[in-house]
Amino acid sequence: MDTEPPGAEPSEARADARSAADVEAERKLVAALRAGDEQAFAAVLDRYYDVMLRVARTFVASREAAEDVVQETFLGVVQGIDRFEERSSLRTWMFRILVNRARSRGERENRSRPFSSLANELDGDDPAVDPDRFLSGGRWAGYWSAPPSAADLPEPSVLAHEAHAHLLDAIERLPPNQRAVITLRDVQGLTAVEVCELLELSEANQRVLLHRARSKARAAVEDYVRRVEA
Repeated sequence: MDTEPPGAEPSEARADARSAADVEAERKLVAALRAGDEQAFAAVLDRYYDVMLRVARTFVASREAAEDVVQETFLGVVQGIDRFEERSSLRTWMFRILVNRARSRGERENRSRPFSSLANELDGDDPAVDPDRFLSGGRWAGYWSAPPSAADLPEPSVLAHEAHAHLLDAIERLPPNQRAVITLRDVQGLTAVEVCELLELSEANQRVLLHRARSKARAAVEDYVRRVEA
């Protein structure tokens, strides 16, 4: 989640400016995938399977259908890696395949509406955290003014793990549109521009959906911290 204090580099800036080492590592990974390296494919599958499943679940009616979409996506990656032109990151390219396949599957199930239409539901969806808890204005607009505090709690590593699990559970319980946006932005680190393109959202709708999702996720983590501190 966006809890960086002023002075830290914003999440989006980090996503936009991949280091030379990251770019080189991705080139090696792409080369390994093109060479049919099974270990490279297994590493990609292990890294992205769960998050792809969460995004696919946004568009289709069941977990089983989402699993089918993810499997089809990885097959598409293997079959299409030679056509990957590296104009975007490998991650963004894979998620584009995933969203296209999930959207098509959802339409076949007669369940899916255009993702952008879900933004119309925002009027009745109040934030779970007071908007005053966010910074306003300037480059830090939309960031939390302060993260949940559990600095004085015992067993910090155990509690951090539990809080992370609680956060992921909270994300799973979000409305589908919010879950997809926060998963792509805050879990995978895609930029606002990339998410708008993938989900066919306007910049304004993407921003509101992300705010709603972060607000609810923040409330869930704060509730966990309060219960542990009690």
